[in-house]
Amino acid sequence: MFQSLMNRKKYGKVDNVQSEDSQKKVEIPAGMYAKCPHCKKSIYIKDLDDTIGVCTSCEGYFPISARMRINNIADKDSFIEFDKDLESKNPLNFKDYGLKLESYMVRTSEKEAVLTGMAKINNNDCIIAVMDSRFMMGSMGEVVGEKITRAIEYATENKLPVIIFCASGGARMQEGIFSLMQMAKTSAALAKHDDAGLLYISVLTHPTTGGVTASFAMLGDIILSEPQALIGFAGPRVIEQTIGQKLPNGFQKAEFLLEHGMIDKIVERKDFGKILGLLLKWHAKPSAKLNHFNEVNYLIEPEKEISPWEKINIARQIDRPRSKFYIEHIFDEFIELHGDRVFADDRAIIGGIGKFEGNVVTVIAQNKGKTSKENIEYNFGMPHPEGYRKSFRLMKQAEKFHRPIICFIDTPGAYCGLGAEERGQGEAIARNLMEMSRLKTPIIAGIIGEGGSGGALALGVADFVFMQQNTTYSILSPEGFASILWKDSKLAEKASKIMKITPTDLLKFGIIDDIIKEPSGGAHKDPDLAAMILKNYLLEKIQELDMLSDDEIVNKRYERFRKYGDMTY
Repeated sequence: MFQSLMNRKKYGKVDNVQSEDSQKKVEIPAGMYAKCPHCKKSIYIKDLDDTIGVCTSCEGYFPISARMRINNIADKDSFIEFDKDLESKNPLNFKDYGLKLESYMVRTSEKEAVLTGMAKINNNDCIIAVMDSRFMMGSMGEVVGEKITRAIEYATENKLPVIIFCASGGARMQEGIFSLMQMAKTSAALAKHDDAGLLYISVLTHPTTGGVTASFAMLGDIILSEPQALIGFAGPRVIEQTIGQKLPNGFQKAEFLLEHGMIDKIVERKDFGKILGLLLKWHAKPSAKLNHFNEVNYLIEPEKEISPWEKINIARQIDRPRSKFYIEHIFDEFIELHGDRVFADDRAIIGGIGKFEGNVVTVIAQNKGKTSKENIEYNFGMPHPEGYRKSFRLMKQAEKFHRPIICFIDTPGAYCGLGAEERGQGEAIARNLMEMSRLKTPIIAGIIGEGGSGGALALGVADFVFMQQNTTYSILSPEGFASILWKDSKLAEKASKIMKITPTDLLKFGIIDDIIKEPSGGAHKDPDLAAMILKNYLLEKIQELDMLSDDEIVNKRYERFRKYGDMTY
């Protein structure tokens, strides 16, 4: 195991190098160089100090001390340490455990494998706990669990966010069952913190395994990770011994977990101060009142109505602005969050937190591509079950912090496939419909392209529902409708005329609230203007919903959908 940079300074080994001129071995003073754990090259210690432990040759990450990490993310001189005199005992009277603890105290100049305290990050108050893998591989014993629990309890009592940097091999074997109990204790403390509606950010670093992974590491409202960090419950060696198979390259690395829906975002070490500061700022104060950024009328004006089939063709236009475009042009800042915490990150749905004219909102959007490559990446805007479960996770997070939710709908329908059915496509959609109906936070949803069937409605149970002028919203695609009723998909144009799928039809039926005008010829003719018009509409509707209580919002939303069937068209 590689010692930390600070440890190498104090206890560095003597490295021998050859002079190209003399071909003689020359002794380098102890602690001047450290060998990279990735490329194996010797790196000048001073360079590593300047790069926060990132190799200047291969950009691989060295393990760093807890204090170095705190200095990297916290405002200067803002860290106030908690419980610095707590030391581990020997509850099982494990032979030589006391001597081992003493050796690590000397080696690391720390008394345990975690530092806790209060700090400011970009002038935002928070409680932080930073694990130190130099101390017995960051293993979690009674003192580690106790210090983390006390920090969480202090944060709950004082209504402060918590950030925990995880770096651990798991439970501490020398403390046996007492170590195991720390998993339950820290998780219970986080439950109280969560019940208080407070923010918890978990940051996973190399390695995060065992009992730490199976407790506080994976319970964050937002879970971030350093690149290439090893993250898992059972270690690779244990898994290989158990199943008798060689694991694939990249298994249990941060990038693998991102793809499989377990973490929100991978962040470079140099960027943690900025990202954490932004997230803390966005959760620190109540939302500001919104103001219009300009006066652009968003409602449609009387004009010659085009046919449903023409609207479908415009809605499917390859150059039409996609959700990703609107996110980039409507919101001042946006941090995308990933994954359903169960199976995968579905790229057909983009979700995250955005800054919107002084307010913080959650954005959830179905997205199509503009090229063949992009359409494959986004599965042509057809979400899998994990996409709907990701959206639901982010909606519940928005409810906790009372962030308004904005949904952009653009899908031909939920993905129909073997895997989607195996993983419960119907259940995932049904869960969204039920839970959105009772979310205690404002929801605005709108169709910006195709609104196809239950796959669209799964993001459409909202307080305000709008459609852009050249869009459609239907029980099924016209092709599918024609195939079912007439056994001939070529009759799609005929079907479109009788399905009543245009914004004008649906406004008359009371299915939607507003029709948002587009630039002449369609949004693809002037995407920037289309974004400006849409932004103005969203600002006004969020401001209207901000005047209502949580109970009023939920009751009105229920009545909105309850009325269908009681109406006379």
